[in-house]
Amino acid sequence: MRSKRDWRDLAVCGGSPAFTEPIHVGRPNVGDRQRFLARVNDILDRRWLTNDGPYVREFEAAVAALHGVRECVCMSNGTVALEIATRACGMAGEVIVPSFTFIATAHALSWQGIKPVFCDIEPLGHHIDPGLIDELITSRTTGIVAVHIWGRPCDTQALEQVAGRHGLKLVFDAAHAFLCSERQRMIGGSGDCEILSFHATKVLNTLEGGAVLTNDEELASRMRLMRNFGFRDYDDVGYSGTNGKMNEVSAAMGLTLLESIDEILEANKTNFELYREGLAQLPGVQAIPYESAERRNFQYVVVLIDESRAGLDRDSLLSALWAENILARRYFYPGCHRARPYLDLDPHVDGRLPITNDVAHKILLLPTGTSVQPEDVATVIDVIGACLRHPAHVSSGLGGMGFQEERV
Repeated sequence: MRSKRDWRDLAVCGGSPAFTEPIHVGRPNVGDRQRFLARVNDILDRRWLTNDGPYVREFEAAVAALHGVRECVCMSNGTVALEIATRACGMAGEVIVPSFTFIATAHALSWQGIKPVFCDIEPLGHHIDPGLIDELITSRTTGIVAVHIWGRPCDTQALEQVAGRHGLKLVFDAAHAFLCSERQRMIGGSGDCEILSFHATKVLNTLEGGAVLTNDEELASRMRLMRNFGFRDYDDVGYSGTNGKMNEVSAAMGLTLLESIDEILEANKTNFELYREGLAQLPGVQAIPYESAERRNFQYVVVLIDESRAGLDRDSLLSALWAENILARRYFYPGCHRARPYLDLDPHVDGRLPITNDVAHKILLLPTGTSVQPEDVATVIDVIGACLRHPAHVSSGLGGMGFQEERV
């Protein structure tokens, strides 16, 4: 790690990168590998690799208990979990969803033959704006999929009121919100159901995986059939289903990381507080806070870049950081509504989403997690500060080129 005292030290201006190896927004947590391997050996000894094995059932029970819900139905990944949940809830026709979300949220609907109708977001929380939903409802609308962004839950009560008023199904994409609370209550029990992601980059991963949380036992039973080809019993298929099961090795990873979850969350919180304090001194860089009264996983360090004050636009700063091997990310650029196949479906949608378009051009996520140490955070802050002190040199070094994300 190298300090940036002069503009010539910046990598875009010919200096050496601050980090010899890339640091990431979401490098996977691995936990105690010996305990994980012991579970894997147990799985191999039993030769029960999938099909609702004992580790999957143990993991489901643990996750349900942590979130205070009756049912947790584990799946092969979060996207499949969302697909099965929307189908099990009977969603069809049109479903209202924010554009400011990972593309899988829209794809999960589209794959079910459902048209995603994109709604704008709130300027502060970046969640779907409940006050804008009524005007998007048509005779074909069957549901709402809302998204908990950055581990900060959206206004579930307001959304439940909208859904109830119109007789709509309500599903929450809670991919960011594992072990997060709203109004002192853990997420998981709102709407018809809530979806978790256990992808490798999430605060708790199962290598790859997802789950549906719900208090609706009938809905959970239906989803358990759907994730296993519709089998009710041996050679007894009673429902149209697919293969969405979580395997035993994935569940073993989840159980192993649950044993280290307090240490993971503490590392995340430490990094966030260091970023918050350090970035507060820099012009045009606003770290999005977490509410102290609620439980948060601190998985993401999210900042807004105000070009008028920072002297650099978000993408120029991003390119400068990548040159330093600081692999910051722009989420969820440019918004689902500007991505194919949705780009040409509604010619008027862009004008309906001013907040989404604005936020998508300002958001920057900084590296954190158990692989990022406090001294790494200090270096990232040092680099950002150097870039903002010398915006003209950074722009000259970039040669006016736009940000191009490379595969790493």
